[in-house]
Amino acid sequence: MTSSVVGTEAKQLRGVPGDSVVAAHRSRVADARCLVAAPVEPARIPVPPVHAWTPVSPCGSGCVEVPTGAGLIRRAARVLGIAGLLAAFPVVNLLTPSKRRAGLQRRCARWLLRCCGIRVRVIDRRGAAEGAPSGSGLLVVAGHIGWADVLALATVSPMGFVARADLVAWPVLGRVARLMRVIPIERERLRQLPEVIAATSARLAAGERVGVFPEGTTWCGRAHGRFRPALFQAAVDTATPVQPIRLRYLSAGGELSTVPAFVGAEGFLDSARRVLRAEGVVAELVLLPVEGPGTDRRDLVRRCEQALRGDDEMRIDEHATALGTGPTREIVAAARYPARRAEPAPDRSVAPISSD
Repeated sequence: MTSSVVGTEAKQLRGVPGDSVVAAHRSRVADARCLVAAPVEPARIPVPPVHAWTPVSPCGSGCVEVPTGAGLIRRAARVLGIAGLLAAFPVVNLLTPSKRRAGLQRRCARWLLRCCGIRVRVIDRRGAAEGAPSGSGLLVVAGHIGWADVLALATVSPMGFVARADLVAWPVLGRVARLMRVIPIERERLRQLPEVIAATSARLAAGERVGVFPEGTTWCGRAHGRFRPALFQAAVDTATPVQPIRLRYLSAGGELSTVPAFVGAEGFLDSARRVLRAEGVVAELVLLPVEGPGTDRRDLVRRCEQALRGDDEMRIDEHATALGTGPTREIVAAARYPARRAEPAPDRSVAPISSD
C-alpha cells in the first residue's frame, strides 16, 4: 500500500524540480499530521436565546418512562372517546342549568382523563371549616408535570388557568384551553407580566378560581423547581386565599410515574401518544390546608412551598446527567429516587372546592 501511494505521488510530481518535490512532499505530510492531530469539535446542541428570568428545567427524554400497555384497539377507542367528549361538551354545558354546570365540568374533566387512561384520586386534608364557599375567589397552586395537570385540577373545581400563550393553538388541548378561558402568558416577555397579574386579580376579585403553576415550566415529577412569586401578588392584592394541591402521577403499583411528564423538546402529539399507550396511571391530588394571602407574596410562596414540598429537597445535579448546556440540554440518565408509596385510601365523602 505504501509503495502505491509513493508511486502515485511520484507521478503527480514528475517534472517538478528536486527541491520543489521535497517541499511539496513535506507540505503534504504536514497537512496530513494536522488532520490527524486536530481535535474534533463535538456536535453542538442548538440552544435558543433565553432570558435570565426564564424558568428552566433540566428534565428531558431520559426522565420519561416508555409504556407498552394499551393495544391499538384500546388506543383508538380512547381517541374516539376524547373526540366525542370535546364535541358534545359545549352543547351539553349550554343546556345544563347554571347551578349544575360546576359538577358537569368536573365530571367532563374526569372523563377526559379516563379516556387518556388516567384515573383520578382526590384526598382532602383540609380542616373541617376550610372548604371555600361557592362564589368566592381562590388561587389554586400546584407543581407542573405535564399537560394533563390542567384536567386533573379541573376535576376538583372548575377554574381558569394561567398557561403558555401558544396552548390555544395546540391540537385537542387547545379546544380545552379555550373552554377553560386560559389567561395566556409569554414567559420570554417580562413586560407582559403586570398584565397577567392584573387579569388574574380581576378574576379572583370576581369570585372565580384561577389555577397557576408557579414553577413556570414542567418537571418530570421526580424533581421539582422553585416557585416564582410573581403570580402570588394577585392573591395578596385581592386578599384571596390560596389552595395548595399536591399533584403527582402514580403507576398501577403505587410508584411515581413519569409517563404524563411533558418535558424537554418533545412535542404535544408525541407526549399524547405515550400517555394513550399507558395503563394504570393514577393522578393523585391531595388538597392541603388553605393558606391565607397575608401581605407579603414571598412569605406566601414560602408557606405554599413548605406545604407542598415539606423537607423534600431534590438536587438537580443528582437528578440527571446532562449533555450540552442551556434549557435544551439532553438528559441521558435520570436518577431513580426511592418511590413514594400511594397516599392512604381517599375519603369518599370528600367535598369539592366549590359546590355544584
